[in-house]
Amino acid sequence: MKIQNKNQKNENILDILYARGFIKQTVYEEDLRKLLDNKKIPFYVGFDPTADSLHIGHYIPIMAMAHMQRAGHTPLVLIGGGTAMIGDPSSRTDMRQMMTKEIITNNVSAFQKQMERFFSFDGKNPAQIVNNADWLLSLNYVDFIRDIGINFSVNKMLTADCFKTRLERGLNFLEFNYMLMQAYDFLVLYKKYGCCLQLGGNDQWSNILAGADLIRRHEKKDAYAMTFTLLETSDGQKMGKTQKGALWLDANKTTPYEFYQYFRNVEDAKVAECLKLLTFMELDEIEELTAVSGEKLNAAKARLAFEVTKLVHGEESALEAERQALSAFGGGDVSQMPSVEIVASGNTTIIDVMILSGVAKSKSEARQLIQGGGVKIGEEKVVSHEQMIANFTKENEFILHKGKKVHIRVIF
Repeated sequence: MKIQNKNQKNENILDILYARGFIKQTVYEEDLRKLLDNKKIPFYVGFDPTADSLHIGHYIPIMAMAHMQRAGHTPLVLIGGGTAMIGDPSSRTDMRQMMTKEIITNNVSAFQKQMERFFSFDGKNPAQIVNNADWLLSLNYVDFIRDIGINFSVNKMLTADCFKTRLERGLNFLEFNYMLMQAYDFLVLYKKYGCCLQLGGNDQWSNILAGADLIRRHEKKDAYAMTFTLLETSDGQKMGKTQKGALWLDANKTTPYEFYQYFRNVEDAKVAECLKLLTFMELDEIEELTAVSGEKLNAAKARLAFEVTKLVHGEESALEAERQALSAFGGGDVSQMPSVEIVASGNTTIIDVMILSGVAKSKSEARQLIQGGGVKIGEEKVVSHEQMIANFTKENEFILHKGKKVHIRVIF
């Protein structure tokens, strides 16, 4: 995908990232600003391939990389094929499960395919994917500790948030090495590509700062760290959690319709923030679109859902998700609604239908939903957990409603 520079030629990329709400922390900001004004630089973000798909938590760093590339800077996508064999203790209360080389290789391949939607890998400043397994797996440990470890203070490391949360439950030496290895990645990329800036989520601040500090100590050269705000709800919880789990960028894990609906239903207070962070829409258009409240904000939510789904899954999938949503919520063509086929009969209870169609995870959850008055078949409310399909229709399909947000066509 060819990414065109747009309205960013004469504006410092820091101003763009600040205006859109990306930047949470940075160091030596004035020096970095001058550098970005006068030079096009390589920069990197690290991704541990701990699953076979990216998820919404990766989205903000990916978008920031896209803005950086549009401003003329060169993205290095660092795949943590080496560090994934240990696991990052950041934001964890337990140790990550170690992964085999085969699983990591498969996940790296999946990442590359997804990232091609966001970055240009050809042209004037093409993005490049590098894998830290290329240098970490062949390291001589004694040489590494003598050359790299000597630059780290254990006392200082133990004050880092990524370690403090683990000290009470236990932190093993395998994980303690993670900060050194990530810092070493930055040093290798500096030597090989001239990369002097690492970006990442704010939960990675300690690790990123350690890498910049290592370059300054080891090479006596300038290096910079920058972290981005995390995508959170108003009560401080990470966004991107659904009833099924994480909000994945893989259509086989989270369908384009589910992806669309998640952002169509984002809370009012977060619409403008999401539009700035997750789309390429111009800021003045976002401001105009979100300068309303109540039901009038639905147009902005629909635009957010469409733009984000288009970026992740393509315009055709976004249009299809939009059609499905209009059918489910706006009285459109029922055949365009999201649908599920189940094995059932007229004597099947609605509770079983809810489980078979994925609307509820258990019978107890289904009963609670029915008792709360949140389940309807067509326009008729389900009032008892003993009611069956035959109590509502003699047809072999119907519309199942759960609350105000879930509407699905059930075919049996």
